[in-house]
Amino acid sequence: MYSSPSPLLSARGSGPALLAVGLCWLAVLFDGLDMFIYGSVLPHLLETRTFGLTADTAGDLGSYATFGMLVGALVAGTVADRIGRKKLMVSCVILFSLASGVCALAGSVTVFGLGRTLAGVGLGGLLPTAISMVCDYAPRGRGALVIGLLMTAHHAGGILSAYVAKWLVDPVGWRAAFWVCVLPLLFAPVLAKLLPESLSFLVAKGRGEEARALAERYDVEVPAARTGSTADRWTSLAKLFRGDEWIQTLLYWVASFGGLLLVYGVATWLPTLMRAEGYELGSALSFVVVFNLGGIVGMLVAGRAADRFGAPRISALWFALTAAGVFLLGVHMSTTVTMIVVFLTGVFLNSAQTMIYATVSIRSDADHRATAVGWTSGMGRFGAVFGPWLGGRLLASGNGDWGFTAFAIAGLSSMVFIGIAALRSSRQEPTGGERELAAVH
Repeated sequence: MYSSPSPLLSARGSGPALLAVGLCWLAVLFDGLDMFIYGSVLPHLLETRTFGLTADTAGDLGSYATFGMLVGALVAGTVADRIGRKKLMVSCVILFSLASGVCALAGSVTVFGLGRTLAGVGLGGLLPTAISMVCDYAPRGRGALVIGLLMTAHHAGGILSAYVAKWLVDPVGWRAAFWVCVLPLLFAPVLAKLLPESLSFLVAKGRGEEARALAERYDVEVPAARTGSTADRWTSLAKLFRGDEWIQTLLYWVASFGGLLLVYGVATWLPTLMRAEGYELGSALSFVVVFNLGGIVGMLVAGRAADRFGAPRISALWFALTAAGVFLLGVHMSTTVTMIVVFLTGVFLNSAQTMIYATVSIRSDADHRATAVGWTSGMGRFGAVFGPWLGGRLLASGNGDWGFTAFAIAGLSSMVFIGIAALRSSRQEPTGGERELAAVH
């Protein structure tokens, strides 16, 4: 099918395939913008006491979005199976864009919190759906690479959020930043018109001819039909707790909890905590840019490192380096040194969690691998809810100096748990095709 294994895409069908992947990339870019915008404007909201906001209520608001993401991620698969992944992606873009409008118009903290919760539902539903879409339209043998490229869009959105806050918050006001997050509404019709339907969905619905026609046009393979009932999936879940497997399963879950606590805690509170360390608002937002640049580099580097040294080792090492970097952020250093530390922390933090999923995929039997990865991700989402809340409570109690320390401890705990889980398992690591199952954020 491919004339050469070296290009990312073959000549035949490369245009349509690039279009499909590019549309998903833009959707995830807007997802990242909406996710990070709250943390970018939070220092201003706290300084101006908007809505009478305090550190503890700000932490609660941060958790509302991540709780919404938990709900969105849990229901995305069921909804996508009913209406299709394309319609779900368009619906998610519309939902989090309109929810940002609610935030921009909010006259109370209650309405603002409702907006952030609804935005979280859309954000949580979009990312796994977009990953599934690019898996369908990625060239054979390039799925992991294309997923890695897709995930850079999330961090590009984080960079964009920092610039939106720097350019608009002081001269215009914080509401303008959320109005920018409404603009993806204009992208929704483009997505609806140009994005093809998921091949997996078409096959599952018995629309094989339509799937084959799309696969021929995009020069990709038709995915195999899914097998297994709901009862089968529950059987796969039960296998994760048979014999001594329950220990392994819980280790993965706790490691994922600490990892996502760290990811979303830092994402929400980084600008505010840097302000508390004495940096100006502009510098604090510049740290967000550098942090997400590191995230982009990390996503591109981690997979290659895992292929060479093994995902379990890289996951444990990445969390150790993340913990060291986060801890150092609590020490006031020169701006240049701090920028370097922030960049390196972004490199390791944003891909360390992904390596947990890779480890679970590698160490799980094929018949319940998807269930193991899915539940590890789901349990980790509770850490995503807890992280923003924890940062707010520490600041509210006057212990903001402990914020970076607390997040560093979470990183160390994930290092320990994933390390123990890897040591307990003696299974042989599979090759790249199976690792692509782990590329879920």
